[in-house]
Amino acid sequence: MEAADPIMLSALQHWSYCPRQCALIHVEQVFDENVFTMRGNAAHERVDDPGFETFEGVRAERALPVWSDRLGLVGKCDVVEFRPDGHIYPVEYKHGPKREKSHDDIQLAAQAMCLEEMTGRVITHGAIYHHGSRRRREVAITQALRDKVEETVNAIRAMMDSGKLPPPVNDARCKECSLKEICQPQAVAARATQHVLLETLFDPGAV
Repeated sequence: MEAADPIMLSALQHWSYCPRQCALIHVEQVFDENVFTMRGNAAHERVDDPGFETFEGVRAERALPVWSDRLGLVGKCDVVEFRPDGHIYPVEYKHGPKREKSHDDIQLAAQAMCLEEMTGRVITHGAIYHHGSRRRREVAITQALRDKVEETVNAIRAMMDSGKLPPPVNDARCKECSLKEICQPQAVAARATQHVLLETLFDPGAV
């Protein structure tokens, strides 16, 4: 059987934030910039440059390519610290202040699972570096988080196989989305509501 196309690691973060956003970016190949994406690009400027540095016995690799044949994932880690005690510690850079976001944690856990498959070492923790506050937030790579990664991969694969664009969420998440003008969440949601109302109106069984 022909192998399925790999899923980008960033797609997991996009799907967890909004399935429609994920489909627009990774299936329709649509993208646009706004102030939030530009801030994200600025936060990634240094770690997007491949290379490494060492400090106190830690080798920190930047823009390290990673993959998982089992999950069908491919991408890169912003920074991976290889520590003297043998521990491997991925660090994902995000713009904005230190705050917990489950979609960021899923992306980090997926990176850890790729690194485990590549190195044969168990990874128990990683971190999100919040550029706005210059602080790290440590994330435990728990079994629950691993399960969520697998569920997300399966959901993305099913969406890709179906070829269908998920409906818009049309909520507070849309405010910060750079694809809002392309997605048109309010207009699409309104059309869907109108369609349901018309079906109810003309359904003989409803009389």
